[in-house]
Amino acid sequence: MSISKNITTLIKDIPDYVQLVAVSKTKSNEEIMQAYHAGQRIFGENKIQDMTRKHEELPKDIQWHMIGHVQSNKVKYMASYVRLIHGIDSLKLLKEINKQAQKNNRIIDCLLQIHIAEEESKFGLSVDECQQAIERAKDLPHIQIKGLMGMATFTENQNQIAKEFEGLKNLYDQLIKQNIPLEILSMGMSGDYHIAFQKGSNMIRVGSKIFGPRNS
Repeated sequence: MSISKNITTLIKDIPDYVQLVAVSKTKSNEEIMQAYHAGQRIFGENKIQDMTRKHEELPKDIQWHMIGHVQSNKVKYMASYVRLIHGIDSLKLLKEINKQAQKNNRIIDCLLQIHIAEEESKFGLSVDECQQAIERAKDLPHIQIKGLMGMATFTENQNQIAKEFEGLKNLYDQLIKQNIPLEILSMGMSGDYHIAFQKGSNMIRVGSKIFGPRNS
């Protein structure tokens, strides 16, 4: 099946309120343009250098999302154009994004990454750290916390995945009850997005179901 057909099938498969981020890391401009011509406009990359090159070479109405772990010293390379940064896992990173956004006269939208998986290797904030980051962000006028992001444990145990997603949704709801204006709950990838939007996700990140296996 072609990339354009994959996009069309996927869009039919997800609720209208769920935003689809096409994970285009390792993919060529030609492959991205196939998805673009099928109507996709949001693409996610995990390396700032690759994303910046693609931003320069591809249509300017593409929204570029940084979905990988972000090193503070590289924020400056994407600060002029990135639409949403998914993986905020420290106050230090928030401060650097605010600094670089100010230099570019922008407000950059961010998601706080919450650690919900069993694997210690996954990045993310604890619940307490999340609360602290939201409070400190009030003093950073060039960033806006738009929501939360989390990645479930890499397992075939769907009950465990559902429980982890449910925990993140509960945190999201608690923060909204505290009058924190969140809009985005990003959870779910190619292997578990059905569970994710059943548990309240409104943004999913899908790569292999669109583009096929990752290029080497």
